[in-house]
Amino acid sequence: MGRNAKILVVDDDENIRKTIKTILEDEGYIVDIAATGNEAIEKTEKTAFNLALLDIRLPDMEGVELLKRMKEAVPRTRKIMVTGYPSMQNAIAALNKNADAYLVKPVNVEKLLNTVKEQLDSQEEERAFSESKVAEFIETRVKELSIDPE
Repeated sequence: MGRNAKILVVDDDENIRKTIKTILEDEGYIVDIAATGNEAIEKTEKTAFNLALLDIRLPDMEGVELLKRMKEAVPRTRKIMVTGYPSMQNAIAALNKNADAYLVKPVNVEKLLNTVKEQLDSQEEERAFSESKVAEFIETRVKELSIDPE
């Protein structure tokens, strides 16, 4: 997947949004940004993102609430929680709400890029596995439905 992957960056800090957007675009990703949870939800209703970077504290909702709502709306999107308030409680809450990864601000650029790549690679592996299973099911079903003429 890598190149051309669509990524949504959700953070209430404009500087962080713009910086992460620039870093990711320089790597060839297609990046959109949102300042609030509600804006992020609206964007996910219109665009299928491969990955979302979600701030844990947003002005209109907690990041874990957004994570839960996004999981329901776009289950295949990989979700990385980003926080400037690291705690074991935040990490556990994020992971319990199905976050795929967790980063601490200030985010190290190399760590960010590695985590994004790992998540996109995992997503691609899951997609390939799902396609393989569907093809296997169809092949088996066709054989089951084939009637022997004798």
